[in-house]
Amino acid sequence: MLKVRVITALVLLAVLLPVLYSNSFIAFILLVTPFFAAACWESFRLFNSRHPGIGTAIWTSAFVFMVFNGSSGSALFGICVALWVFFFVPSLATGLPAQNSLFSRLLGGTYGISILGCFMAIVVLYQHSPALLLSVMGIVWIADIGAYFSGKAFGKRKLAPSISPGKSWEGAIGGWVAVMVAAAVSTQLPQLSSTFSAKLQTNFGWLGLIAGMTLLVAASIIGDLFESLLKRRANMKDSSKLLPGHGGVLDRIDALIPVLPLATLFSAWL
Repeated sequence: MLKVRVITALVLLAVLLPVLYSNSFIAFILLVTPFFAAACWESFRLFNSRHPGIGTAIWTSAFVFMVFNGSSGSALFGICVALWVFFFVPSLATGLPAQNSLFSRLLGGTYGISILGCFMAIVVLYQHSPALLLSVMGIVWIADIGAYFSGKAFGKRKLAPSISPGKSWEGAIGGWVAVMVAAAVSTQLPQLSSTFSAKLQTNFGWLGLIAGMTLLVAASIIGDLFESLLKRRANMKDSSKLLPGHGGVLDRIDALIPVLPLATLFSAWL
């Protein structure tokens, strides 16, 4: 399974990186839009929608319209952050409403907004620079890798046993440490001066860097746990089988969904 995961990741990177640095906005949108559509389709399935294809078409059309309408998405990013703070995070403690209930459908709609905000943030960060986009996504990837290996080596105390039994506090702390080390290194290398963490440290100092990175790592964990909660309720192991070895698109971007809108708001202040 690990071999398949690595091969799939390398293939995705082999496609992503040339497009990112092609200086072609159209090519970038042509790459991103199918992933947005897949994430929407998987979300509709997790919420047991009767017509996931129709819902996906509507949301994808809205995404394309916003992209080419020149929307900066600032208000959308603020809404997304508010949704996570006031709706999704509390759900981790209180649980989700019954499947097919009115509240579940409302929750599905708000989760769709958060996915839209995530992908609009991808577009906005890319327009700033590919390096800025990759550096924000790298925070989540490094946190995930650090959590995996530290959890395997030291994990004893379960982080959220009823939601995701495999996650531990030791893993979460290890992921945070890995992110802080990478962020500290980025501030010392001139070649990485355009990355998110370097800009954060330049503008807000070391305390600002630590606070910002901690907030983003916490957000990535929350995004991961919330999707795990959705899958548990839907009795699904993966959101789909679209990515061999990884599951679905949502399984790969769940941690990015709360992080990217928040990071984009930060980048506007930077």
